Amino acid sequence: MARMARGRADGSSRTRLITSVLLLLIVGGLVYLYSRNSGSSSFEYTSKSLEIEGGDGSVVPKTIPVCDDRHSEIIPCLDRNLIYQTRLKLDLNLMEHYERHCPVPERRFNCLIPPPPGYKIPIKWPKSRDQVWRANIPHTHLATEKSDQNWMVVKGEKIVFPGGGTHFHRGADKYIASIANMLSFPNNKINNGGRLRNVFDVGCGVASFGGYLLSSDVLAMSLAPNDVHENQIQFALERGIPAYLGVLGTLRLPYPSRSFELAHCSRCRIDWLQRDGILLLELDRLLRPGGYFVYSSPEAYAQDEEDRRIWREMSALVERMCWKIAAKKNQTVIWVKPLTNDCYLKREPDTQPPLCSSDDDPDIVWGVKMKACISRYSDQVHKAKGSDLSPWPARLTTPPPRLADFNHSNEMFEKDMDVWQQRVSNYWKLLGNKIKPDTVRNVMDMKASLGSFAAALKDRDVWVMNVVPENGPNTLKIIYDRGLLGTVHNWCEAFSTYPRTYDLLHAWTIFSDIIEKECSVEDLLIEMDRILRPKGFIIIRDKQSVVLSIRKFLPALHWDAVTKSSMEQDSDQEDDDAVLIIQKKMWLTTESIRVSEK
Repeated sequence: MARMARGRADGSSRTRLITSVLLLLIVGGLVYLYSRNSGSSSFEYTSKSLEIEGGDGSVVPKTIPVCDDRHSEIIPCLDRNLIYQTRLKLDLNLMEHYERHCPVPERRFNCLIPPPPGYKIPIKWPKSRDQVWRANIPHTHLATEKSDQNWMVVKGEKIVFPGGGTHFHRGADKYIASIANMLSFPNNKINNGGRLRNVFDVGCGVASFGGYLLSSDVLAMSLAPNDVHENQIQFALERGIPAYLGVLGTLRLPYPSRSFELAHCSRCRIDWLQRDGILLLELDRLLRPGGYFVYSSPEAYAQDEEDRRIWREMSALVERMCWKIAAKKNQTVIWVKPLTNDCYLKREPDTQPPLCSSDDDPDIVWGVKMKACISRYSDQVHKAKGSDLSPWPARLTTPPPRLADFNHSNEMFEKDMDVWQQRVSNYWKLLGNKIKPDTVRNVMDMKASLGSFAAALKDRDVWVMNVVPENGPNTLKIIYDRGLLGTVHNWCEAFSTYPRTYDLLHAWTIFSDIIEKECSVEDLLIEMDRILRPKGFIIIRDKQSVVLSIRKFLPALHWDAVTKSSMEQDSDQEDDDAVLIIQKKMWLTTESIRVSEK
């Protein structure tokens, strides 16, 4: 897509100038009348960008244009139109067209993404698990296509989620209980006394499976591509359920090894046998020692000859991977991964798939190709016969064994928790009456380090997407070992999510990092605006000079500073540290105003 050029004042034509002034007066009058009639704080922004000099000599935009309404759901690095226009040669059989392909800087959008016509502030959690505003995601094709499976139902202004799925028409809650029963977990509770905490749901649909796990203190990363069911992850996030856009294609998923106690595939339409089982081996990399793979599919029970062939070949493959059947009932089979390397070492020479080479790091994932090999355990895991993690919730605050990979002591870990507990407490004081118990649900920590920001939010009804920069210490495995979720990302590029999916963004030294990498601060600000919901918050913690420069962008972005000063100090702050808390305004385009007035 062509980059939208910023317009500049042109005094060469007196007629054009007069026309522009008249148009601005008319638009301004309409906005004024609308604001008076509706009593709303919504605004319409249509003026083009004019660049002005900042006090330090830098150039900042006076305004930033609004994108065309057609782009209200744009995901820059998962944009199929970009693939068509740039004629990328991708293998559709390998799902490469669903992987990330980011525009070059010259083709990036430098405009603000508008909300769809009639957009409303999302329904609050926990009600949002079961219903969302139809206007916010105006796509009802899944309700029709999956009408016999209870995915979702359109009811007036709302879309309702009965809790069904392709395999669990009677409801995710009953299906989850049946899995716990198959595994003989106490009281049919899927959390197994806190020992099962992190779940990976691949091909998740609208994430009802993950949504119903939350009441059991189980946190699922629900994954699906931007495919023919393109809005399924958008629905999941609108519901307040953790979810991420991604695909089992050619690249490793952006999660470290040994991240999940259970992986789940319910009729996820994945060919697990392709390319020597490389996709199943990617799941194996992600599963913890003794982790489960719950597979609900026709191959597990059907008597059709093709299904029986697939079942035979898949059973042979997982046997060579040292998986064993933990339970099999009706249409579901559950395999379990070994606790140690013993089985791997007893295999016959040249058994396929092979073990990965000793120099392969299973935790390096950003832009790394999948490998058709088995990731063996470290000596520490082999000797411990498992991950040696505490049950949840003690897991959140107990130093995990992999902390030693970073030469961090337990004392350093505990100090990190104390620092972020104090910082989060101060953030909420600064937010004051702007924030209520149900104001925030979807939170992103843009530079999560050890995950202590998220841990400090444990008593609030939120979930946190912990993002670890791709070029820094690979601490994401610590985050998962604490029972939290997250991903790896490069903030010089757009994030893999829909617009308007997070209520709060925490940006700790992210802008200093971007400047050091010589990426565009303005591009990052526009991307943060895309991700953030109207009325959502951004907490920026960075050098004073950086924070002051960010403040100059607020008018162009239509953001308000919540804190009166960017120099609010914590007892632990460095002398050059500053905090700025921002709230995004609710603004509407002409089309949104027209629809709202109907």
